[in-house]
Amino acid sequence: MYAVIETGGKQYRVEVGSEIEVERLAGDPGSEVVLDRVLLVADEAEASVGRPLVEDARVTASVVRQARGDKIIVFKYRPKARRRVKKGHRQELTVLRVADIVHLGRSAAAEATRVEEAAKTERQRLEEAAAAQAVRDAALAERLAKKAAQAKAEANAAQAKAEAKAAQAMAEAKPARGTAKPKASEAKPVRGKARAQSGESAPPTDEPKKRGTRAKKDE
Repeated sequence: MYAVIETGGKQYRVEVGSEIEVERLAGDPGSEVVLDRVLLVADEAEASVGRPLVEDARVTASVVRQARGDKIIVFKYRPKARRRVKKGHRQELTVLRVADIVHLGRSAAAEATRVEEAAKTERQRLEEAAAAQAVRDAALAERLAKKAAQAKAEANAAQAKAEAKAAQAMAEAKPARGTAKPKASEAKPVRGKARAQSGESAPPTDEPKKRGTRAKKDE
């Protein structure tokens, strides 16, 4: 809900909790001020326009502080009269914080409080749901971590078993491979040496001996 009020010859659009600077009003900081010149009151459903003021409507505000506006320079002169006037001015202001807007028995502050409580309740419900989901996620992550560790341990055990089996097979195959190959000292003798030791001559052959290249040249 919002309202349009008039004070100090100016109009302001206000809501609950908003701060405005108006022309100087009497009051100490913390005191309450009631603004009854309400031109319009509206919410999401309907709007009430005053002619010129809205009946049974008022805006309650508290004085935040008494302040002064920015300095402005006022300069006046008259041509051909050598008259020059320069003055500074700072407007006296009052800072107000809107506390409530009341119209036809309805209070904007009460409605805002209800909405805030409903939002708080919804936020609490969402936070509780998020906390419960976090607990479930943590439990699931713990179970998955245990399963992964168990699977890794089983894989390491299987790998170690396979390596031990392969090492044992290699150890058993090495002696057989060493005895199968004969030594170089036990190799068979050359055929020519065997014939020389037995006293036999090489068998004659019918093929003529090849002449050397030097004999051919002499011929």
